[in-house]
Amino acid sequence: MATRYFIAIPDPDAARAAGEFAFTAHGADAFAMELQEALRNDRLFQRWLATQDQPDEVDPLLSATDPAASVSGTQRETRVELVANTSLHGDVFKHRLRLLAGGAWELRDVRAG
Repeated sequence: MATRYFIAIPDPDAARAAGEFAFTAHGADAFAMELQEALRNDRLFQRWLATQDQPDEVDPLLSATDPAASVSGTQRETRVELVANTSLHGDVFKHRLRLLAGGAWELRDVRAG
């Protein structure tokens, strides 16, 4: 069953400066595309895993993907708002967002379907 996550990125510059795996996007559509790709495939996860001192101890469930995930974005002044639809577990979703945006994002709402 899919879950819809409503995400706000109040300061896109802070999200882009969040670290080694941070967003590179400029504009809501580009942020949406980067998050969508991070949910649909495991490339971001594999890049992160390669930096871990003990990769064998990482929970394999974090590598899950959702090829049907979709993300849309809306620009509100400087703020970016994203709506992600995915069947991924919440912990996996949040892990991907932390890699991309560090702490520079807000979970505004979660809904089934």
